[in-house]
Amino acid sequence: MLAARAAEGDEDAFEALARGHAPQLLRLASRMLDSGTEAEDAVQDAFVSAWRQLPQYRGQAAFGTRVPRVVVNRCLNVLRARRPETDLESVPEPAAPAPLASPARAAESRAAARDLAEALASLSPEQRVCSVLREVEDLPHETLAETVGIRTEVARGRVFRARRCMTEARTAWR
Repeated sequence: MLAARAAEGDEDAFEALARGHAPQLLRLASRMLDSGTEAEDAVQDAFVSAWRQLPQYRGQAAFGTRVPRVVVNRCLNVLRARRPETDLESVPEPAAPAPLASPARAAESRAAARDLAEALASLSPEQRVCSVLREVEDLPHETLAETVGIRTEVARGRVFRARRCMTEARTAWR
């Protein structure tokens, strides 16, 4: 209903839609891009695009699936434009361990988090987006496929391959 009102030019309705969906979209973009500013830009671009396209909105797709698809596409474009290798100096420091944790446990946790981030970064952008949407956002394969704009079988395959790559990358932690 808010999307229909927004399509008629109701700015308050669009603002309500944006406020309702922004936290989830920002979380999604942040996990895909590992950069707060790039994630904010992707979400902002998605809302600008949605606002511009509202006059053509006919209600075929729910606003909740259209805008995440735009965010995913923006994130994929950013990931594809990046250099293939990440400079280790640009990787943010992990959060400080809890004060009661032992130094050995803290070092192990940092190493595990670093290895997991490296494994996620080693995935192709297509596998990474499918993995984040399925494993982190807990989207069903059908919704994931609709959000990314691919067939459900392709989404299942990308998630499977991403899981396999992540498992291989973490064999040292078994």
